[in-house]
Amino acid sequence: MKHSRRYQDSAVKIDRRRMYTLNDALEAVREVATAKFDESIDMAVRLGVDPRKADQMVRGTVILPHGTGKQIRVCVIAKGEKEKEAKDAGADYVGSEDIVEKIQGGWLEFDSVIATPDMMGQVGKLGRILGPRGLMPNPKTGTVTFDVGQAVTDAKAGKIDFRVDKYGIVHTAVGKKSFEVAKLVDNIRAFMDVINRLRPSTAKGIYIKSLTVSSTMGPGVRIDKNTVAEAV
Repeated sequence: MKHSRRYQDSAVKIDRRRMYTLNDALEAVREVATAKFDESIDMAVRLGVDPRKADQMVRGTVILPHGTGKQIRVCVIAKGEKEKEAKDAGADYVGSEDIVEKIQGGWLEFDSVIATPDMMGQVGKLGRILGPRGLMPNPKTGTVTFDVGQAVTDAKAGKIDFRVDKYGIVHTAVGKKSFEVAKLVDNIRAFMDVINRLRPSTAKGIYIKSLTVSSTMGPGVRIDKNTVAEAV
């Protein structure tokens, strides 16, 4: 894969052989994030699990203390009084069958989808569209619920859904370049706390194999996992 000149210039500033402390890694990533926009800070956690086994599928949600820095556009599929509840909570788009038809027609201008259980018969039609994009409502992530007000509030506050991919890696955004290092540290700790709590009982050996942080346009920086709890 051929990288841009900016990426190559940034990469030479990162020591690929070094295991950085969490604080140093974040400082380094922010230093090489030289794009003209506020780059996202992303984290990749390689786990010692076999995603092919159902009992080792690591999946969950976390509300980052300082959010992701991104304005989340929330779409709620509900009827009646639940539509009003969603609007009052700040949902960007609210509807029922009309929203389902709109999505079927190719509309995807949202970042999160919440649905009430009674609408899942209709929402099920959207599996092939929303599923591959990680947007399909799911009871396990709290996006299929009658408590739509709380679900909208959580989504707007920076709640993220994550799941291990086929390579055993979990990817998530933990903030923006403009965030102070201390806020990025808080977000990463919250995320790692959930990851550790989700360790499958059938996963043997080393669970957290490696941690890497990067910006949208920049190279990855390896983190010494033992420094996550020590970061300030």
